[in-house]
Amino acid sequence: MKLHEFQSKGILARYGINIPDGVVITEPQEAWVAAKQLGAPVVLKAQVHAGGRGKAGGVKIAKSAEEAEALASKMLGMKLITKQTGAEGKIVKKLLVEKTANIEHEFYISISIDRRTGRPMFLASSSGGMSIEEVSKTNPDAIFARTIDPAIGIMPSQTREIAYRLGLAKQIKQASKLIAGIYNAFMENDASLVELNPFILTKEGDVIALDAKINIDDNAIFRHKDIAKLRDVTEESEAETKSSFYGLSFVQLEGNIGCMVNGAGLAMATMDLIKISGGEPANFLDIGGGARKEKVSHAFSLILQDKNIKAILINIFGGITRCDEVANGIIAAAKELKLSLPMAVRLKGANFEEGRKILQASDLKFEVYENLNDAAVAAVKMANA
Repeated sequence: MKLHEFQSKGILARYGINIPDGVVITEPQEAWVAAKQLGAPVVLKAQVHAGGRGKAGGVKIAKSAEEAEALASKMLGMKLITKQTGAEGKIVKKLLVEKTANIEHEFYISISIDRRTGRPMFLASSSGGMSIEEVSKTNPDAIFARTIDPAIGIMPSQTREIAYRLGLAKQIKQASKLIAGIYNAFMENDASLVELNPFILTKEGDVIALDAKINIDDNAIFRHKDIAKLRDVTEESEAETKSSFYGLSFVQLEGNIGCMVNGAGLAMATMDLIKISGGEPANFLDIGGGARKEKVSHAFSLILQDKNIKAILINIFGGITRCDEVANGIIAAAKELKLSLPMAVRLKGANFEEGRKILQASDLKFEVYENLNDAAVAAVKMANA
């Protein structure tokens, strides 16, 4: 689950991390009041779940309360298009109005899980305020990483090392407090990402989190009812919102081949094979364990919301879930929804022969395969027919 910048900063403040004074507004006149309260100049920042806001016109500086109100009237309701939003963009419904800071230097720092070691890992760079991907391409030596043993936790020596590597020796106490706070916020809230880009050193010598992003692990959100209340479904696609309530994992993509798979790794492999076969997947969809009619029906409904879909590839590996049960669920859901799209189905595992016979005996447009590569090739041909 993604959080807005102002929500992320609220969490970080609880861990002793300095954040700018700010006010969240939804009406232009509130910007005038906020600028008067904070003292101009102020910065107005669009609150959307996407990076690259500054380059897209989602961050503006106002030198007076009147200018703040005028800018807010233009920014609220605008469609913000960044590299992360795609062409459809995001409608700006909230602005964060903050007191501007006297920036001496901008830094980057984040913590996420290192998939190689399974441990929390810091990435840090003295080149903040820009895409870390861009920094990695133009100046990879400016980025360094440090993994943390979660059984021990972050040690003072490690926070000092990161601070020194960033060039914050004179601000070692403040910087170490910020780094420890980031780690504790990450661990205690079951985050998948905590990112400050940038955090800054001010001309007055203060270390402040100027921007912040926190993503929470969906599988752990049940432990954090206070954070669950921060979810903004207006920032999600309708399909992605519904999928979470159905117990499905769904991500919308831009292709024309709908995918339904049981297992996240298998879903990724299926998408790769579609690409290798010359096609484009329209979604990532993991239906998880079990494939009863209701769950399959919900999955089909999510896929069919995309009018670009020309074919569907269903890839099921039967373990605890039996392939004959899956086949019956697919047929029942397809008939209920009156599916007319061609479908390539790959079944493998427990009772796959029985499942294949059930599908082949139906009067629906199924082509059944045992080999995943054959099924992917067939789905691409269907989509291009």
